[in-house]
Amino acid sequence: MTEHIEAAGHVPPRLQKLNNLTLTPRRVELRRLAAASRSVIEHLVSTAATVEEIARAADELEEVAALLRSLPAGATYDGYAEVANAGVEFMEHHLAALESVAQAIAGGQTVDPEAYAFFDHSPFIGLANPLSPPVVFKFDRERITGSVTFGSAYEGPPGCVHGGYVAATFDELLGAAQSLSGTQGMTARLVVNYRSPTPLHTELRLEARMARREGRKLFCEGWLWAGELLCAEAEGLFLSMDAERFQALLASRRRQVGGAAEPESEPESEG
Repeated sequence: MTEHIEAAGHVPPRLQKLNNLTLTPRRVELRRLAAASRSVIEHLVSTAATVEEIARAADELEEVAALLRSLPAGATYDGYAEVANAGVEFMEHHLAALESVAQAIAGGQTVDPEAYAFFDHSPFIGLANPLSPPVVFKFDRERITGSVTFGSAYEGPPGCVHGGYVAATFDELLGAAQSLSGTQGMTARLVVNYRSPTPLHTELRLEARMARREGRKLFCEGWLWAGELLCAEAEGLFLSMDAERFQALLASRRRQVGGAAEPESEPESEG
């Protein structure tokens, strides 16, 4: 049975928290470090410096890398950073945890407000992730809009964004749109039509919406413009996931990051 989506009727609670992350001193410095890393990447791939200047910069960057390697490693947040997994069906626990943390801070208690800093580590929208361009999303009841400016590190054709990054951006954009259905899904198919080269160093405009739902199948469509020029459009199929399988992915992630200690504020179950 096909369900045509006129309006989702709500914005998932997790998306409502997207721009309301508690900016602790540590979070501020993480974002500053990531921004500096993006600047290093941008100027590295477009520098005309001399051998001596590059060597001096490499020496200093190696010192920073050595410092970071010497520090404790592991996951510092609970949950998952991809916007496609922002539906409400599995988020009651996380939403309650966020409210609990906020209340505890307001009451002067010592808690870890960063335990639920999911989105800040996303490779597309995360301000604490140097791989993120970053993309900025806005959510309403019927659609996702956004903007992004790609720097020199994302170049494919001369002066243009590599098509692979355009496709990856659509994967995140359409994933955000399918979350308006209220569920959480994984990409099953993504089709991108490239209409015109996508320019670098230009603010790009994004838009996506849910098209329809057929059982577990969630269909979305999206567009990318540079000014009034349509650069690309995409269609995506997402499959909603059951809670048991999603929890298995979360458990696997914890093992992969070396069994980092759980934050004090983490509830007993993620269900």
